[in-house]
Amino acid sequence: MKYLKVIAFTHKQIELKELGKLVLCQEDLTGKLQQVKEQFNIPELFYLSTCNRVEFVMATSQPVDRDFAQRFLQSLSMGLCPYYMNTFIDAASIYEDQEALTHLLRTSCSLESLVVGEKEILAQLRKAYENCRANGLTGDYLRMVMNCVVKTAKEVYTHTNISRNPISVVSLAYRKLKELKQCSNSRVLIIGAGETNRNISKYLQKHKYSNFAVFNRTLANAQTMAADLNGEAYDLDALKTYSKGFDVIITCTSATQPIITAEIYKSLLNGETERKTIVDLAVPNDTAPEVLEQFAVNFIEVSTLNEIAKKNLQERYQELVHAERIINQNIDEFLPLLKQRRIEVAMRQVPETIKQIKHKALNTVFADEVQAMDEQSRQVLEKVIAYMEKKYISVPMVMAKEIMINNN
Repeated sequence: MKYLKVIAFTHKQIELKELGKLVLCQEDLTGKLQQVKEQFNIPELFYLSTCNRVEFVMATSQPVDRDFAQRFLQSLSMGLCPYYMNTFIDAASIYEDQEALTHLLRTSCSLESLVVGEKEILAQLRKAYENCRANGLTGDYLRMVMNCVVKTAKEVYTHTNISRNPISVVSLAYRKLKELKQCSNSRVLIIGAGETNRNISKYLQKHKYSNFAVFNRTLANAQTMAADLNGEAYDLDALKTYSKGFDVIITCTSATQPIITAEIYKSLLNGETERKTIVDLAVPNDTAPEVLEQFAVNFIEVSTLNEIAKKNLQERYQELVHAERIINQNIDEFLPLLKQRRIEVAMRQVPETIKQIKHKALNTVFADEVQAMDEQSRQVLEKVIAYMEKKYISVPMVMAKEIMINNN
């Protein structure tokens, strides 16, 4: 494992807003990576960038320290001023050997993520590697490493509960809504066109909800969101006169006073009497207390969801022990495989060399003697030589593998 090196910049040491300065433009990515690969004589290299990390994973025999990391970053021409360059280098985490493998496995299993248990990191890691592999930046060594990374992550997500219970307010809100068995043609009013409502509307759209009306203080933002949902757009004042009825209200605004007053809610009901659902993800709530007192409402609010999120997060952390055990098992299994692969690569020339010796023996050194044999004797000789050739190829490779594994 001595060739595996990782230079990592993560949320643990660097503010998320500052990490963006280390992100490479996709248009220039391949060219820049090829340039530093050649400049620093790095046999294999790939680059990972997510919302909370930027990492360079490489296979190289040369020492990788902070001085190397600084020269490496400078060569990527990121336009960093001396202050930021020094800040990032001081905050860099540099891993090598088995520690580098452990870091990659922990990263793929989301143990190093800002939110433990979020599966997206595995897909991001695979995509980053595949992009670099497709552009000739990686080879056989990192291929084996990534096989181990993917296998380990899949086992962790399958055999532990580290990702099973959602911890984002949006996903929890959708689950609560789903428990109420709302049908996909339910009339959904969305109040506020911010990120939270955009995210929950994506959940709804993914699960075939299609009847949306979007209300927002700025009509243009409501129109943009409504266009994505194939719904209708209104300004916030239109809530007072909206008469098409509803089944679900999803609200999240930055208002300091309730948006849904008892008067507005009664108007929105438009004479309907059945129990409705309000998903209020605003802090403070957009729903006036009087609404809950006067009407039959299934009320889902952010404070309750946060309590569930905290409980689920604690359960995820309890799964870390099981995840660590799976990681350690995979490391123990992978190291012998890597050593065997190194032997196979080192001995690739053996079969060809033996074939050349066989050809020379039959056609040059002992050519006259072979020609003097009768057909039956020549066939027996060829069978004997073919058998010996097979053994001369397989036996040394098996012995070499056993010797390396036993010595280590």
